[in-house]
Amino acid sequence: FPEMMDGRVKTLHPKIHGGILGRRGIDDEVMGRNEIPNIDLVVVNLYPFETTVANPDCDLPTAIENIDIGGPTMLRAAAKNHTSVGVVVDFADYAEVIAEMDANSGSLTAATRYRLAVKTFEHTARYDGAIANYLGALNATQQRQDFPNTINLQYRQVQTMRYGENPHQRAAFFVEHGIQEACVATATQVQGKELSYNNIADTDAALECVKQFDDSPACVIVKHANPCGVAVAHDIGSAYERAYSTDPESAFGGIIAFNRELDAATAKAIVDRQFVEVIIAPTVSSEAAQVLAGKKNVRVLSCGNWSGERPAGLDFKRVTGGLLVQDRDLALSNELRVVTKRAPTDQEMRDLLFTWRVAKFVKSNAIVYGRDGMTVGVGAGQMSRVNSARIAGIKAEQAGLTVPGSVMASDAFFPFRDGLDNAASAGIVAVIQPGGSMRDQEVIEAADEHGIAMVFTGMRHFRH
Repeated sequence: FPEMMDGRVKTLHPKIHGGILGRRGIDDEVMGRNEIPNIDLVVVNLYPFETTVANPDCDLPTAIENIDIGGPTMLRAAAKNHTSVGVVVDFADYAEVIAEMDANSGSLTAATRYRLAVKTFEHTARYDGAIANYLGALNATQQRQDFPNTINLQYRQVQTMRYGENPHQRAAFFVEHGIQEACVATATQVQGKELSYNNIADTDAALECVKQFDDSPACVIVKHANPCGVAVAHDIGSAYERAYSTDPESAFGGIIAFNRELDAATAKAIVDRQFVEVIIAPTVSSEAAQVLAGKKNVRVLSCGNWSGERPAGLDFKRVTGGLLVQDRDLALSNELRVVTKRAPTDQEMRDLLFTWRVAKFVKSNAIVYGRDGMTVGVGAGQMSRVNSARIAGIKAEQAGLTVPGSVMASDAFFPFRDGLDNAASAGIVAVIQPGGSMRDQEVIEAADEHGIAMVFTGMRHFRH
């Protein structure tokens, strides 16, 4: 029968699906009786549903018309009958398929047909998942909800590892389909040993932190997912020197991230000074690559440049039996508001914003001391905010750094004035925090008593 209904019905026909699904040697008689020829190869490009709905101006009728029905049906039929039928869904496979057919009298090997069938089912699963995600996020009046009824995600395995977080755990690395952001998942390994599970996790933490500093060359050193040293400077070599000086002990075996090209001088300074697991930068100069080539075990990654705007998206956290889903924490603050009698000086404000950017990436409870564009002490992951502050002070003392005259950032509000009293005793001159405590006024009064300038951001940055 002819194509009909504006093209909605054109491939759903027994002569097509019979030719695809027919079992060679079993269904020959019935196929002959009904004049159904064998179809040995199916190549389909589906309607571009994902591209269509990615357009913010896409409406529901447009989305519906870009849901392919016949295409996935033919693909699934061919993949089901892969023992006899080849199926291609990716133009990247065209050259390989053509070459193999040319070399084998028009045939594909069983191994190739199986591989293509698996790829096809993965492709149609993702396609259907995208449709379910889109429609499931619309309510009965076609208004978009914050989250769909179900979440369908597809990640592609790119690496199996010797082990996971610990040696007794198996592990692999999967990359999100379609990801284009400059990140650890899309980075190119320039040299070094294979990345481990912990390498990837820590590199992600370091890179996402250094992305906060677009205005100046910056260096972030991470150990066990926490920044142990962060600094900005007029060049990345100086930024590295300053970041390293924050906590040389913790920097040993750490991950180093830069927001500018890695140059030879900085690369030499790193390998001459410390043992490092991973170095990641937007680009790596050829001279830096030559310097690092002598250190075969150092993993060096190039992630490409990124824009100031971070792509929005969802953040996932696995719990036993479930998945916590939230927006990515991309914002920095709601509104900067000076709440004390004394306002911070221009330099203090620069340092407050610097330490606030760092605190966002420190495990809660997070306290960061900073001065002149570098961290002076980092207190991470304590159950008590006051203890995090004490640890930041201890770290500064161990590194031979001076706390008096520094500023302090806290990822969440101070529930009591003791946090400010401790800050004052350490010589802190300005504080940045979200605010929002029932005792904010008490905390503000404590700051005023000590002559400390304090800024509220109106935005908390817990990190677990």
